[in-house]
Amino acid sequence: MEKITQTAGRQQLGDFAPDFAHYNDDILFGENWNDRNIGLKTRCIITVTALVASGITDSSLIHHLQNAKSHGVTKEEIASVITHTAFYAGWPKGWAAFRLAKEVWNENAPAGNAKAAHAAEMVFPIGAPNDGFAQYFTGQSYLAPVSKEQTGIFNVTFEPSCRNNWHIHHAEKGGGQILICIAGKGWYQEWGKEAVPLVPGDCVNIPAGLKHWHGARKDSWFSHLAVEVPGEGTSNEWCEAVSDEEYRKLK
Repeated sequence: MEKITQTAGRQQLGDFAPDFAHYNDDILFGENWNDRNIGLKTRCIITVTALVASGITDSSLIHHLQNAKSHGVTKEEIASVITHTAFYAGWPKGWAAFRLAKEVWNENAPAGNAKAAHAAEMVFPIGAPNDGFAQYFTGQSYLAPVSKEQTGIFNVTFEPSCRNNWHIHHAEKGGGQILICIAGKGWYQEWGKEAVPLVPGDCVNIPAGLKHWHGARKDSWFSHLAVEVPGEGTSNEWCEAVSDEEYRKLK
């Protein structure tokens, strides 16, 4: 079963309310959400029901609706869940929840809606279209510099199904890259190995000379901080694209 991780507490309240951040990230999500007595799909439905019943219709509900969709809750199922909840919790609450659910389950919704929802999940900006590296990506990506001093740190955001080509970070000494996942769901794969799913809180250390790629899953936006590890004689080698056939095999 997929392990649920959360870092929003420490990112947003770590300095102001460290105890609350600990309970949120380590207890609520770290322990409760990973309790194997309830399946993730069922847990997602319970959480959405509780939020709707409480009248919560902000970014928290959007996040948990998206989470429910990514764990297999269909449009028909969420419609039945919200309708059933509305009878007991209040009809206006049902209307408010449906407004958000329609956007999450609308396959033809404008990209801007999904982009705004993804941006609300993280503290770093999405940035501008990554046109300077577009030739090395399949799909649309975005780039936002976080730091250009001491070492480069960039927030890289991928639209659903977007991924970069296979590539290698070369260095005569040191070098490589660190990926810190901050929002959405993605993939990371090293040459000759199986692809690894990525979720917020995951950290990937990529040594120099290792051929790899990373990007979003089919049904999710994805963002990670890309940290350039200082080194001597550093350069990047871009290789072949990850084919649609290879990518479609990932589940």
